[in-house]
Amino acid sequence: MGLGGVLAAHPWWLNHPHDIARAEYKPVQLAAAGAVGLSVPSTLITNEPAAAVRFVREHSGAVVKPLGSGVITEDGAAKLIYTNRVSAEEIDHTVAGTAHLFQQRVDKAYEVRLTVVDDAWFAVRIDGASEAAELDWRTDYDSLSYSVVTIPGPVRDGVRRLLTRLRLRFGALDFIVTPQGEWIFLEINPNGQWAWLQDATGLPIAAAIADALTKETT
Repeated sequence: MGLGGVLAAHPWWLNHPHDIARAEYKPVQLAAAGAVGLSVPSTLITNEPAAAVRFVREHSGAVVKPLGSGVITEDGAAKLIYTNRVSAEEIDHTVAGTAHLFQQRVDKAYEVRLTVVDDAWFAVRIDGASEAAELDWRTDYDSLSYSVVTIPGPVRDGVRRLLTRLRLRFGALDFIVTPQGEWIFLEINPNGQWAWLQDATGLPIAAAIADALTKETT
């Protein structure tokens, strides 16, 4: 308790572990994103098969995502659960076993990974050339291409409010950009990966993190 208390009181976290733990809950971040004015896909968290079937049919198809990190151990090996399409016909009684996250499937032109470090903003467009990457770009990194994009003003304002609401100085946010140009919030990772984007684009994310960790705080 002494060591934990001293570390918790330290002012230079990026981010504080307690804030990371809370922000990682998908219901928390989705509700917060909607409250600050970001566009969020229609989402259902349920363990009721009938509710899941209704939701999928109402949205003419949907996707199912893990509520946590998606890392599981199977046969002694670590594996990842990715975003998957789901039809009403696939949903059965096994949904009742635990909570599931079903989400409206959004038409996309491309995706954006936005990394924010205090007042430094780095937005990278991600285009997937394969069918697997089009659904979840993490499944096929070899097919991806990257380019730096400009963040629309309303999105920047909403993200700033979201970070304040979640008490985060750092965030890695994922957006779908629709064919009409609307930015749709998917999630925020308060401890997300960024180095591969710096390698691909030359954006100075590491330098921004170093600056954030070493600057004086009041």
